[in-house]
Amino acid sequence: MASSEQQEHAAALLRPEVEEAHTTDGSLDIDGNPALKHRTGGWRACRSIVGTEFCYCLAYYGISFNLVTYLTTVLHQSNVAAANNVSNWQAACFFTPLAGAVVADSYWGRYRTMVVSCCVGVAGMVMAALSALLPLLIKDASALSMASAQEIVLFLGLYMVAFGLGGLRPCLMSFGADQFDDGDPSERMSKGSFFNWYVFAMNCASMIATTGIVWIQDHYGWALGLGIPAMVLAVGLSCLVVASRVYRFQTTSGSPLTRVCQVVVAAVCKCNVTPPDGMALLYELPEEASSMKGVERIEHTAGLRFFDKAAFMMASDEEAAPRDPWRLCVVTQVEELKILIRMLPPWACISFFYTALAQTFSTFVEQGMAMDARVASFRVPPASLVTFKLLTIIALIPLYDRAFLPAARRLTGREKGISSLQRIGAGLAMPVLAMAAAALVETKRARAAMEPTSILWQAPQYVLMGVGEMLTSIGQMDFFYSQAPPAMKTVCTALGFLDIAAGSYLSSLILTAVSWATATGGQPGWIPDDLNEGHLDRFFWMMAGLSLLNFVAFTSCAMRYKSWKDC
Repeated sequence: MASSEQQEHAAALLRPEVEEAHTTDGSLDIDGNPALKHRTGGWRACRSIVGTEFCYCLAYYGISFNLVTYLTTVLHQSNVAAANNVSNWQAACFFTPLAGAVVADSYWGRYRTMVVSCCVGVAGMVMAALSALLPLLIKDASALSMASAQEIVLFLGLYMVAFGLGGLRPCLMSFGADQFDDGDPSERMSKGSFFNWYVFAMNCASMIATTGIVWIQDHYGWALGLGIPAMVLAVGLSCLVVASRVYRFQTTSGSPLTRVCQVVVAAVCKCNVTPPDGMALLYELPEEASSMKGVERIEHTAGLRFFDKAAFMMASDEEAAPRDPWRLCVVTQVEELKILIRMLPPWACISFFYTALAQTFSTFVEQGMAMDARVASFRVPPASLVTFKLLTIIALIPLYDRAFLPAARRLTGREKGISSLQRIGAGLAMPVLAMAAAALVETKRARAAMEPTSILWQAPQYVLMGVGEMLTSIGQMDFFYSQAPPAMKTVCTALGFLDIAAGSYLSSLILTAVSWATATGGQPGWIPDDLNEGHLDRFFWMMAGLSLLNFVAFTSCAMRYKSWKDC
């Protein structure tokens, strides 16, 4: 047996380790106890999260990329009806994350929301696969009734998938970021790498879906082609659940949207009150108050003083007991709304990036259809050139994470190398170059009408958009997560998906406006069915100009933006 002196010496050596064993951000383990650093979180937890992300993206893109073909060839929908149905479903997939984020931040927490949502998504994908199996299961039905039954089962399944992904999409990324303790410098650095590898997995899955799963659907039938995504998502659910013992969990603190609405209502009710200059007359609960437990206090900041009225204590507020949260809000609550408002200008500028990115699936493809698609003895489908964009992202992320990031850290002295806003700004510059390249290619194609231009001339514009997407999408994830109020992490993450939806709708609006404005007086317009009769190059130059204005606007917003953590 060791002597008592030796035992005391060993205990003294172990005591600092015990004191530092728990995370500093208040995260808990699955049993509700303070999370231990050496047993939870970090990459040991994030490997399964990245695996789930890979599976869900492979499953989602495995359905979405070729869905219009299924609707037209199997269900015999018209091109217009099929395109509208796909657009409406994809819009739902990008809007439901906001609802899922509210549920996660308010009630269930991120993990439970993900598990339930993923189960709904798997059930929806099984329903979609069942729609392709119906003709094999029911052989005596008429063609019309069979098509109607398939359509009902398919769209029921698709919208179940939309609601399932609505809970999974915003939670998965923010839950992965939760696995790194902000109070630990080494873990903060790892969090930046997590965003890189998260997007890497997303694009690898997209690449496999556009090639492998689409090929299976075309050659082996839709029952197998839609069944594989369901099985892949089930594997992703298993990856998520099997590592539950090593996750770190954040506590919920009530509905974030309710808290925001309370500030707006309280400020409007006191619109005739002059806001105070300082903190003296502003209301804030003491840290030991039960309603403040689990809520990180945010200090008062200057600016947007109108909303300070919501926390201004009037005589009637002092007499009221208990406090009416729709008449008097705490300073932390007011600052949460201020943070959201300050994030809106960068959010709007990022939305336009996705307007430019939408051209890779529309006008870029139309341009490629008018070019020579033969490469050696092969014919390259114009839509397949998006592979250049995906390969660019897949190749650059490891290079960025392993080479550029360490060099930038040495030069700038920052943990992230460059800030998320700087990264987004570099990404927003890429559409300017990509649209200019597309315009030059279109000018070359139009002038060489007698000798078709090779479709490979489009490769640079896809590569440039790939560079832009790599920089912007990862920077955007980091920005919305790191700048979000502690109680609104998932809701702010969902803003990134609203960016994509808003950008897609804006692209449709711009294309419609350009067609209407240029096709007057019997003119074919800039984008007619026969591009040789139009001026697609002018449209690309217009998009380059708008992208440049957007880049300038974002630069101005980024220079003025002040992080609440620096206040």
